[in-house]
Amino acid sequence: MPFPYHKINGQDIAHFRTIIGEERIVEKEAVKKEYHHDEMPEYGVYAPDLLIEAINKEEISQIMKYAYEKNIPVTVRGAGTGLAGGATCKYGGILLSVMKMNRILGVDMDNMTITTEPGALLSEVADAASAAGLFYPPDPGERTASIGGTVVTNAGGMRAVKYGVTRDYVRAIEAVLPDGEIVNFSSNVVKNTTGYDLKDLVIGSEGTLCILTQVTLKLIAKPKLTWSLVIPYDSIEHCISTVPKLLKMSFVPTAIEFTETDVLDMVEKHLNKRFPDRSSDAYLIVMLDANTKEEMEKMVEEAAGTAIGAGAKDVLISNTAERSASVWSVRAGTLEGLKADSLSQEECDVVVPRSKIAEYVLEAKKISKKHGIRIVTVGHAGDGNIHTELLKDPHLTEQEWKVNTHACLEELYAVSKRLGGQLSGEHGIGIGRLEHMRHFVGERMYRLFQSVKMVFDDKNILNPGKVVALDSKGRCGA
Repeated sequence: MPFPYHKINGQDIAHFRTIIGEERIVEKEAVKKEYHHDEMPEYGVYAPDLLIEAINKEEISQIMKYAYEKNIPVTVRGAGTGLAGGATCKYGGILLSVMKMNRILGVDMDNMTITTEPGALLSEVADAASAAGLFYPPDPGERTASIGGTVVTNAGGMRAVKYGVTRDYVRAIEAVLPDGEIVNFSSNVVKNTTGYDLKDLVIGSEGTLCILTQVTLKLIAKPKLTWSLVIPYDSIEHCISTVPKLLKMSFVPTAIEFTETDVLDMVEKHLNKRFPDRSSDAYLIVMLDANTKEEMEKMVEEAAGTAIGAGAKDVLISNTAERSASVWSVRAGTLEGLKADSLSQEECDVVVPRSKIAEYVLEAKKISKKHGIRIVTVGHAGDGNIHTELLKDPHLTEQEWKVNTHACLEELYAVSKRLGGQLSGEHGIGIGRLEHMRHFVGERMYRLFQSVKMVFDDKNILNPGKVVALDSKGRCGA
């Protein structure tokens, strides 16, 4: 049962117009359908009662003060590229877009940081860092994501093996709390032990605790050379089993991605993007960074020897920007290819210890056969985050798809938990994985999550119905 939220009326809209003005408020009937869902409409399509486009923190503060007083639910939205149903208005109310807050406020060369508003795109932030001769490493597959969205989902991406995830680069956050107060989490310092690290709670909180209005991100020196290796295998098991060996080398690869030939077929068929080798069942794609050609050649030699020794058929080297771009464009087209090749999709975003990747992938294949659901595995093998995609084929009825998919997910999550893994590696909980959360983390941990939510948002008005569930009176016993 949802909270007894206030239903927005004409008086409320008139008040918001005094804050925002006419041109940045859209009422329910006129809100475009694209704002009713994110990139996974399978997790729900919900129409907001009001779309508001904010341009500064002061506007957001005033909106939240009124929403808090009136008990109006508010869901913050960036570029809408999420894959968990997180940026949708499950209970109606306000959809608050921050995409007009898109200024990059500057690069601090002395502290090697960049400060930006939440609506700036990830690609824009990376380009601004590069123009200053620096490097922002987090690289999730969707570069048109808003930078605020990547922070509240703690986005990872392909380069996480060497460089870590978004959390490792957030120095400071300015945000608006649910009651409208503007606060700062940390500052532009390298380390901080001043009380609890609430900044780390906000990162990855999926917009359920506060609204980001500004973020300061760490930058690093830009590598001078980037090469890629395409490594084919006849056996999925040998392919995946190579990953721990690559991670024991004398250097850390930038990225280690895994893909199957079925996935490459879909990308080629629907997107006309061809992979440089099509002779094998499974592939690793390895990215390497270096500052000199001599250093790079030594890394390639060691990586190639490790892979061949582990059963690889060959090692293909992409040693120019153009060749590497063609390889990675195929990898980036995976989700689009999967969508084009199926009637509907469900995603299992588990992450397991890297030593358990091969076991997980093989178990996923067994579960696929058991329940008659087409399952493909692809993703970040270097950090154990294997995206397990469940695809609906024409022969399945809606009921068969629903029942069998749910059975697959239950078993996939059980396998992940048994192997020491976690429910989500980078796409978050949102709506899509909410029903599995309590069972996966356990009762005590789930209640701690609920308590954190209520400390920040005692009226449960900020992105309600995501990450954790609460009962209709705001209690933690839901």
